[in-house]
Amino acid sequence: MRLLVFQHIAIEHPGVFREFLKEDGVRWDAIELDEGQPIPDLRAYEALWVMGGPMDVWDVEDHPWLIPEKRAIRQWVRELRRPFLGICLGHQLLADSVGGTCGPQRPPEVGIMEVSLTEDGKRDPVFGRQPATAKALQWHGVRVAQPPEDAVVLASSPACRVQAMRVGDRAWSAQYHVELEDSTISAWGCVPEYAAALERTQGAGALQRMADEAKPLMPSFKDCARRLYQDFMKSASAMALAQ
Repeated sequence: MRLLVFQHIAIEHPGVFREFLKEDGVRWDAIELDEGQPIPDLRAYEALWVMGGPMDVWDVEDHPWLIPEKRAIRQWVRELRRPFLGICLGHQLLADSVGGTCGPQRPPEVGIMEVSLTEDGKRDPVFGRQPATAKALQWHGVRVAQPPEDAVVLASSPACRVQAMRVGDRAWSAQYHVELEDSTISAWGCVPEYAAALERTQGAGALQRMADEAKPLMPSFKDCARRLYQDFMKSASAMALAQ
């Protein structure tokens, strides 16, 4: 399998998934869209991952590359119909690209918070082996307000109804961060937009408190990430063989 990854800031890469990709010998190409790297021929790839970033889906004047990115996501999901996984901004971009809408998350979700699977999520081939309720890293001020018509909500939280979804039968996304690794929180705390959101919602010293809270949870975070990765790749491989 050949994997294409869209990135929007260098530090928001596939995180711990890189370890799993290396173990499986999966070839993957990262396109840093915010640095002007062009989108390659999508037909050369079997799966697409879209990662997070500090911009919002509607920031097309400041980040005009969002326009061709949304076009590429729409082509991938609606025309090519190949496996897709979006995380945080990638979750929102999926909705925005294929008929859903996004809006402000009030209040913003920033911190380690609980996410629960829906009944549909418990039966889903990719999310079904995730815990029924688990803590996850949240760091977002935008939400999927209205999922696309053919979307199924797979996970929710009290503040955000669409924490994860499946669009059609080949595109999955999560608002929360399943790719978390040991260095993630400290690295993201250096991004001005992320640091500001954290201070506004959690107060002074929030970065260290978040890191302290996350540390004992890292084994369970990694276990959830591995299962999600395995189940996505299993589904993606089956779809590739069927084409």
